Amino acid sequence: MNHITFLHPHFLYLLVILPLFIGWYIWKQKEMQASLQISSLRGFSKAPVSWKIYLRHLIYALRMLTIAILIIVLARPQSTNSIRNVTTEGIDIVMTLDISSSMLAEDFKPNRLEAAKDVAIQFVSGRTNDKIGLVIFAAESFTQCPLTTDHNVLINLFKDIKVNMLEDGTAIGMGLATAVARIKDSKAKSKVIILLTDGVNNRGEIAPMTAAEIAKTFGVRVYTIGVGTVGMAPYPVQTVFGKQYQQMEVKIDEELLQNIANTTDGQYFRATDKNKLKDIYKEIDKLEKTKIEVKEYTKRHEEYLILVIIAALLLLAEIALKNTILKSLP
Repeated sequence: MNHITFLHPHFLYLLVILPLFIGWYIWKQKEMQASLQISSLRGFSKAPVSWKIYLRHLIYALRMLTIAILIIVLARPQSTNSIRNVTTEGIDIVMTLDISSSMLAEDFKPNRLEAAKDVAIQFVSGRTNDKIGLVIFAAESFTQCPLTTDHNVLINLFKDIKVNMLEDGTAIGMGLATAVARIKDSKAKSKVIILLTDGVNNRGEIAPMTAAEIAKTFGVRVYTIGVGTVGMAPYPVQTVFGKQYQQMEVKIDEELLQNIANTTDGQYFRATDKNKLKDIYKEIDKLEKTKIEVKEYTKRHEEYLILVIIAALLLLAEIALKNTILKSLP
């Protein structure tokens, strides 16, 4: 793609003198006007106005335009054509998100689920070279989005996630197993699952550690994230008097999440607020950074020649007009 750049851009500052020249010319024109006293203008009221009156400033305008172009020529305009060859080591990531009802707790603002979605979307937006998929789970699991490089579609699907899309409960093993099934056949050099939950495994037909062993077999690394404050968290409850809050004990099976991460050579993280969750995703982003090798070839072409030709033509036009139809008497 061609871009115009300047080899000596500091010469462009000379353009600021043009308004000064124009101001001087206007002042000079007022000073040069002669006055003549006559008894009446009645005899001149119907006198024709020569078209040369309207063109008398054309010579100076051509001169100013010529100077402006010559200043641009001094700055050496160049067109740049760049070719970039990008080689990437693809990383495939499946994000596995708990959408059980406990994710409505408001120790994160506005609640755990919305905070998790918001931070995950930011993470996806920064991984432009990776294929990313999405699995959601509660008492069962579901593939919300298979691996894709169309991150706009993925982000829209993230935004559509709500509690009660699946039967309530927490089937960590099922969520992890579904994510493994989605990524196991990937040809990527690095296969990663990010599993986020706020609870204890209490549903599902597949034990979490069994799913972790399957992930290890297929060379999938699992990063686990436990979300929830320490102690009690406010949980909204609908009553006849509207939404009320009750304090709910935060129970996260950290030992299980740690074991899943250790088994698959991943890491376990604990997020007690939204800022901590952002920091965790930043840390994962650093740990799983796509390697990019960029080879850039740049070709530069001088573009001042056409400007020199235009300036020469303007100068010739000024000389021709000054010595012919707009010639002034001494």
